[in-house]
Amino acid sequence: MKKLLAALLAVLLAVTTAQAEERPAYSQGELDQMLAPVALYPDSLLSQVLMASTYPLEVVEAARWSRAHAGLVGDEAVRAAADKDWDPSVKSLLAFPQLLSRMDEKLDWTRRLGDAFLAQEAQVMDTVQQLRQRAQAAGHLLPDERQRVVADGSAIVIEPADPRVVYVPYYDPYVVYGSWWWSAYPPVVWAPYYGYAVVRPGFWWGVGVGVTAGFFYGSMNWHHHHVNVAHVNSYYMRPPVPRYGVAVVRPIAPGRWEHNPSHRRGIAYRAPEVQKKYASHAPHRDYRPDPRAGNPRQAQPQPSRSPTPRQGPRGEEQRPDRRGQSMPPAFTTSASPRIEARQERRTEARSDPRQQPRIEPRAQPRVEPRAQTSVAPRAQPRFEPRAQPRFEAPQRQAPRMENRGGGGGGWREQAGRGQGRG
Repeated sequence: MKKLLAALLAVLLAVTTAQAEERPAYSQGELDQMLAPVALYPDSLLSQVLMASTYPLEVVEAARWSRAHAGLVGDEAVRAAADKDWDPSVKSLLAFPQLLSRMDEKLDWTRRLGDAFLAQEAQVMDTVQQLRQRAQAAGHLLPDERQRVVADGSAIVIEPADPRVVYVPYYDPYVVYGSWWWSAYPPVVWAPYYGYAVVRPGFWWGVGVGVTAGFFYGSMNWHHHHVNVAHVNSYYMRPPVPRYGVAVVRPIAPGRWEHNPSHRRGIAYRAPEVQKKYASHAPHRDYRPDPRAGNPRQAQPQPSRSPTPRQGPRGEEQRPDRRGQSMPPAFTTSASPRIEARQERRTEARSDPRQQPRIEPRAQPRVEPRAQTSVAPRAQPRFEPRAQPRFEAPQRQAPRMENRGGGGGGWREQAGRGQGRG
């Protein structure tokens, strides 16, 4: 009985695991929700957005760089960031600062879009076509002087009217798609871009962005349900100057686009099968802040501290320098034996205790205490109190009264030596 129960539990667990693996990462309602604000973009621009969304950390770095270099748009902005080791899809979005800023502000949306594109690429392509058909049926997807809307079999293709001028539309999903059909998954709605004006109900247009011909290297392959690499000669796809002898950009070949896990920067994938596919292929790179960029999240690869010697064209061994690069044989032919012999002698001298010089402690001079001499206290002068003069108040003689004879009688006053009149 116990064995039967254990077998039933094992079968139930296997069925549950298989169902979990077959279940898509995102439902159709969630795909409609996240693709609503970008499904009506030109195909070339949409392909760059889908590829760049798989590298959310580099999108954040590029958006901050764009804000620090405000005013740079188009090819001028992309050329100014030629020394950055971002993925080419992320670099291309520097030409559109407002779109890149939205992807940075809605970082959760950007990451979800990238995870859905990696795990459900075919379903994402079909969802874009379904949204375009709804917008066309509602009468809001129309060609004009900014874009062309072409039917390629069952697919709707959107292209710029001039390949050297790209217009990024802004539209209200609640208007252009008609009444929304998912009450549990409302569409993602952004605020209108700065400087945009309403051209027709639900649509806003801004100033076109000038780019070179063949600027976009990605294209949408609607019939095979994946993104293609169409142009590989774009100037921003050339790898920058290698730093520390390490090439930081992998060359891209034409054909179906492949995700480069080294630009993921360690961010985990949502789908287990995608994590299993790319986790083992992502090389370990030590990222440290670049002091010249002034950005703590800007990182540059550091070389390995123990480079492996390589063989030169003539079979001689090339020694790595401090940066990890191999030195030419001219620096390691004649001077190497003498340098090695000198180093061996130094090593032997350090290992033999008898050859070590004995260092005697330096004798410190003895300082005798200074004899203390007694100093007699200096006689202090004695100050006698000065006699103060004595002041006596003058005494006034009292007047003497004497009786004056006469008939009337009376007294008169005699003061001092004066006599009164008779």
